[in-house]
Amino acid sequence: MKLVRWDPFQELVAMNNRLTRAANDPYTPRTEDAFGAWAPPVDIFETQDRLVIRAEVPGVPKEDMDVRIENGVLNLHGERKQDADDKDEIAHRTERVYGTFTRSFSLPTTVDATRITASYKDGVLEVNVPKAETAKPTMVEIQVA
Repeated sequence: MKLVRWDPFQELVAMNNRLTRAANDPYTPRTEDAFGAWAPPVDIFETQDRLVIRAEVPGVPKEDMDVRIENGVLNLHGERKQDADDKDEIAHRTERVYGTFTRSFSLPTTVDATRITASYKDGVLEVNVPKAETAKPTMVEIQVA
């Protein structure tokens, strides 16, 4: 018999892998189907002068989306509607998710909320959050004494 050292962290990783496989199983009912809501995947990254938030919202018209800033929180809200023609048909498989979505992100105090812009292209909503001038790094010259 071979002795194997027990690693509790490895047990957590294995459990996480099992849960991930179960969540990604197409035959497992998804929670967003049960509640009629979904959350678009989002990428958030930072450049020297701004924060950028990109959300995948294909099939959602610009008119059905709303971007707001309230009390330092950026809210993305929208709705993907099912085509009226689809409701009369017998569906053999439905994998796309319909309904409303809301994503909220706390903004740091170092941004200028008055200059936030949003654009929508090819199913991707991009929100640009400029940093305040005081938050940008500045070079300090060293004086010789």
